[in-house]
Amino acid sequence: MKIFLIYVRDEDYYKLLPEKFNRNNDDRVRVMAFPPLGIQTLAPVTRQHGHEVILFDTCHPEMKKEHIAREVISQKPDVIALSFLSTTAYKYMKQVAKFLKSSAPEIPIIIGGPFTTKNAELILMDCEYVDFAGIGEGEELLPDFLKNILEPEKVKGLAYRKDGQVIRNPDRPMIQDLDQFPYPDRKSLPVEYIESLPLEVPAVLSLERFCTIQTSRGCPYTCIYCDIPLLSGGSWRSRSPEHVLGEMKELNEQGYRSIYLTDDHFLQKRKRIQAICNGILENNLQFTWGCEGRVDSIAVSEFPLLKRANCTMLAFGVEAGTQKILDRLKKRQKLSQIEYAINEAKKSGIDTIHGFFLVGSPDETEEDILESFRFAARLKIDTFGFNRLSVYRGTPLWNEYVERGIIDDRDDWNKWFRACHIDPTVLSCRKVHAVRSSGYKLLFRFRLIHRPMDTLRLIRKFSRYMTWTDLARLILSPFRKKKILEKPDLPEKMIRDGKKEPIRLSA
Repeated sequence: MKIFLIYVRDEDYYKLLPEKFNRNNDDRVRVMAFPPLGIQTLAPVTRQHGHEVILFDTCHPEMKKEHIAREVISQKPDVIALSFLSTTAYKYMKQVAKFLKSSAPEIPIIIGGPFTTKNAELILMDCEYVDFAGIGEGEELLPDFLKNILEPEKVKGLAYRKDGQVIRNPDRPMIQDLDQFPYPDRKSLPVEYIESLPLEVPAVLSLERFCTIQTSRGCPYTCIYCDIPLLSGGSWRSRSPEHVLGEMKELNEQGYRSIYLTDDHFLQKRKRIQAICNGILENNLQFTWGCEGRVDSIAVSEFPLLKRANCTMLAFGVEAGTQKILDRLKKRQKLSQIEYAINEAKKSGIDTIHGFFLVGSPDETEEDILESFRFAARLKIDTFGFNRLSVYRGTPLWNEYVERGIIDDRDDWNKWFRACHIDPTVLSCRKVHAVRSSGYKLLFRFRLIHRPMDTLRLIRKFSRYMTWTDLARLILSPFRKKKILEKPDLPEKMIRDGKKEPIRLSA
């Protein structure tokens, strides 16, 4: 069978590299984004079962729905599989599915990905252009579906329509042996994915050949804003160091010189980290790499080894600078642990430390937000982002809002919300935005006065691959007044009641 594997992106979460920095002579498009590791992983697995696979990524300017539809008509695949990440891409996925179904009504469309796993039955009731929905991991599900496409009741983890009703088969067990599958296909897409920071003005970190690896899946923690424990059953599973190193050797031979590990928590097991890092050193692998993890990991003691093994970036979910908000978010970490881990990382010589922060959390005051910025100023982090807390279906915070009557799980399943738009215990979004702007000014002033050389080195690093206009916008953005142009979704209850924002319970 011929299969089209299509990754559908939210267009707000990628950016084409400016022509000024496109120094190669080939015809590959360069995009500031993470590669579509899901379809890259499924492609060789599906081929092992005897199928022909063609990959598409909608970040490519010639792989939009119109272009793919022409290929559908021309090549007549037997199945179209759409993969997308979250609710932010759901609306565009529906457009793609509708366009492709109208082009070839007889070709079945199956969807997959984290949002599909959480909402399979609801999607099938909402989107008539989708025929099947895969729930959970796809490496075993997709080949099983292709084998039993005329008898879908045999496929575990599949939802579909029958006689006007949506049927959900029993769930498929999570895969325990992650070493059994071939390495992802990174050759079939005519795209080079560029390493960059997810800032308002994306900052390119390097033009070295870049890709991502997933060496483990899942996270056992239960932060209220995260849906990963739901998707992974609260477990953490990993590939063996030998299997990971085999992939790394292959990438090194293919000329990749920058790699990011997309694990939800790479810093989980000391001996496994030691084996991977020692393998990088013993095999003289030439790439640099980065990863993310928790500050309370036992692997903090391995930071010197990470540095020797060419780890140049660590990202930590700091989230807040007050213990009160860390506890409200159920982060299960201490401020002292955050400071210790970051100090140890810098002491070990890790080049770039990134801190993820959240603002606009339940019960957070203006002073709490400003204290998060003061805390960030004291930390030896190099880059940072302060995003407003958002809530998605499948997270503990979503369930809390359902119980409080703020969200209706049935009516609002396909939306996402800023907590400050819907929760009366959260400062208004306008207030959060104003305090965040003040906090950025505080943080920038502190860095310029107390860490001028570090700040200068960071600006010089960004300026290598950014236009001066974008660099100026990046530096000056916290100091400018901004209009809040965003028009967020609102819960159906607020829409019915004619409310644009909740009645605030806090100042």
